[in-house]
Order: sequence, then C-alpha cells, then structure tokens
Amino acid sequence: MAFTQADRIELEKWIDIIWEQAHELGLDPYPTHFEVVPQHIIYELGSYGLPARFSHWTFGRDYHRQKTMYEYGLSKIYEIVFNTDPTQAFLVEDNSMLSHKFVCAHVLGHSDFFKRNSYFQHTDRRMIEQVRLHGDRIHEYENEYGWREVEEFLDMVLSIEEHFDPSAPVFRRKSAAQHEADRLHAVDPPNSDYEDIWSIGGSSERPKPRPKKIPEEPEKDLLRFLVEYGRELTEWQRDIIEIVREEMFYFLPQMRTKIMNEGWASFWHERILEHLDLTPEEHWEFRRLHSSVLSPSGSRMQINPYYVGFQILKDIERRWNGDVQPDDPEETDWMGRPIARPQGEGMKKAFEVIEQDNDVTFLRQYLTEGLVKKLDLYTYKLEEVDGEEMWVVQDTNWRSVRDSIVDSMTNFGQPILFVEDGDYKRHGELYLRHAFDGKQLDVDYTERVLKNVHKLWGRPVHLETVVDEEKCVLSYDGEDMSQTTI
Repeated sequence: MAFTQADRIELEKWIDIIWEQAHELGLDPYPTHFEVVPQHIIYELGSYGLPARFSHWTFGRDYHRQKTMYEYGLSKIYEIVFNTDPTQAFLVEDNSMLSHKFVCAHVLGHSDFFKRNSYFQHTDRRMIEQVRLHGDRIHEYENEYGWREVEEFLDMVLSIEEHFDPSAPVFRRKSAAQHEADRLHAVDPPNSDYEDIWSIGGSSERPKPRPKKIPEEPEKDLLRFLVEYGRELTEWQRDIIEIVREEMFYFLPQMRTKIMNEGWASFWHERILEHLDLTPEEHWEFRRLHSSVLSPSGSRMQINPYYVGFQILKDIERRWNGDVQPDDPEETDWMGRPIARPQGEGMKKAFEVIEQDNDVTFLRQYLTEGLVKKLDLYTYKLEEVDGEEMWVVQDTNWRSVRDSIVDSMTNFGQPILFVEDGDYKRHGELYLRHAFDGKQLDVDYTERVLKNVHKLWGRPVHLETVVDEEKCVLSYDGEDMSQTTI
C-alpha cells in the first residue's frame, strides 16, 4: 500500500494532535522527527542499531533473519526510534493510519523515557553523527589495509564487545611504547639527605623496585585493557576497538532499561490513544494492536519486555492510587521499615520510578508476588521425560522466579571477566578470571572467543573458570587448547 501525499498530510495533522495530547498528560519528550520509510529500511536500521554505522557481516545476517521472520508472519517491527536530540523515529510506510497513530504515541513514550531516566543522562545525543564518522574511518582502513583484514579484526573485537566497564567510560590512552617503558623501567626515587647510604658496600646503585603488576588491580574492562596494553596492535586496530567500545556506551542505557523503556512506551501509547477522537473501527484496531504488542511471550525462556514492563507500571499506579489488595506488599523505606503508602499518587510514583530505576532495581522492587502469579511466571529446567528432553517447571516460588529473572540481567546476561595479569609467567601472557556465579560457560563458545583474544593479544591466553564443578584454567597458545584443573 503506497504512502501518498494525502496520507502524509493526514499523518502530520495527527502527529501534532498526539504531541499536544502527550504534553497535556504530563510527558516531556524531546522534539521528535518522524520519517516514513519502506519495510526493508526498518529492518536495516534495526540490524545496524544506528544509521550509517560501519558495515559488518553480522548486521547483514540479522537483517535477513528479521526480514525472513516478517515474511513468514512470525514477527513485525512497527517502528525504530533512536535516543537523540531531536529524537529520530522511522515509521513503516505500508502500515495503516491507525497503526501510525499508535506508533507515534509509543515513540513519544520512548522519547520521554530517554529524556527522563537517569541512566540516559550522560549519553551522546548526537551519536548518529559520531557513528557516521566512525563508519568513514573504518571505510578508510578498509581501503588502506583491505576489507577482509578489517572485517576479520572486527570479528574478533565484536566477539568481546560486551566486556567493558560501564563505570569508566572516559580514559586517556597511553601508547603501547609508553606502557612498556613504565613496566620495564622503574622511576628513580627523588634525591634525599641519605643519598650516600646507597654507596655502602661499594655500590652506588639503588635497589630497583619490582616492575608493576599489569594491571595493578583486576580490570573488568577488557576492551580498554587491550587498547592500552596490546603490544601487537597497530594504531588503526586500537582505533577500531575504541570505536566499538564508544558505541557500546551509547547502547548501554538501553541494555539496562529494556523492560522499563518498552513498558513506559506501552503505558503511554494506551493512555494517549484513549484520549484521541477515534472511530469505532479505529478503537477496535487499536485494541487489537495493543493486545498483540502486550501478549505474553511464547517462549518459556524469555519474557516479553512490553508486557512485563507495562503490567508492573500499571500495578504501581494502582497501588499508589489507593486500590490496595490483600496480598499487596507493604510500602517500606530504604531500611525495609513499613511506612504508609501515599494515596492518589499513582502517576507521581510512576514518574519517580522511571526517573530513578533500571531493569534490575525495577524488577527487584516492584515485581511482586501478585504480579508473578498474574503474569504466570516460572523458572524452568531441561529434564528427560519418557526418553525426550523437555522443559519442565523448576520453581513456582515467586521470590525464586523474581530473583532468577533479575540474575539473568546481571551484566546484561554476559559472564563477568577480569584481567588478572597481563604479564603472566613473565612472558607477556594474558590471564583472565571468570567471576563464577554458578552458571557454567559454554565451553565450545568460550574456546572460540579465547582464540579471538589470542589474536588480539598476540600471546597465550588463559581463563580461570569452573567446568563440571571443578575449578580449572582454559588455555590457548595459538595452536592447541588445553584445560588444567587447579
């Protein structure tokens, strides 16, 4: 269905109406620019994460996966919205006018979240321009060093892109030569009144301090460590690691608030459309779309962030408005002491939560026993039943279910690794430690990643972890993989 000039005029009118309605209801989004594009552009933007981002085969893989699922009716993306100022949003041209209204209201909820939530306050709102410059630099490296070499290097870096430290986004990089000089050459202590003591026994040389340990303290930011200390890396390779790391910081708040963000946008698209002058047919289509977006997940191993976030926010609004049910938990202060819950302040409380929380704190504090039962949430495990492996309910205790969901979001679901020693065995080998939390690493996948880290580091790499309940070290020396129990 072609998007005509008349459709454009009609949509622009409704965008103005929805914008005014959003402000009347209390939202304060960034100025928002909407663009109507073909379906394939939406999937391209969704695959790359940002417009004009550098090219890589994994983005093409994700594009074809999403496109195939759409063509088979398994999924559909209605919009793409970017955390920028002004907010950039893209609508699908073959959607109905009611779908456009629905999506515009949803987008304004996202934009308000971007502006309001504390975890987004330090993000670069001009990241699209920055990413375009990143893409240009990488394209220049492809022209100079060959696209295959650059893409293979990107393969290695992207395999560890989640292993950075969110608490240390800014640092000044020393060159590899500077770090090597720091390691090998101790700095002389200042002259003192006791200078002649060093000459007792016929020697005028002071005892040299031991070289510093690299890193001095365990380092969580593997990307940063490689940039600073990787002896085999060229400057263009360091630059690419820094590019990937910088872009990960842009995606970081979205990774931390997926459930809250989608819940807030869904919370507001419903409220805004309820206040619009819709026809009976549009009301029916609106409710159908709303139910489709907020349906429970069809997978036992995943939750629908729209559904869970929306239901928690509605529950917060209900309780703080005074509609208290017998099984509702008590309101407590930060020390866990019961306090009176204010009445008639449901919306005020919802705004407070959106400003302060991330998904982990949001779920830990507000996913109540009643909601766990209402949302039909359980934990599952694989068991053999009649000769076949099946997912069966492991636990129905609401606290166990809540804690399991929260635990799966720690460090965005990625294992936490620390660089323990960048000069292991005094041979420049790299020793990593897995902060084991009861979840065993996928050994095959881990071995592939270790091979990539070896290529980046240029020397043998070791990873301390737990396999089959035994503490061990996985090592790769460039040729062979080994496992040693410790």
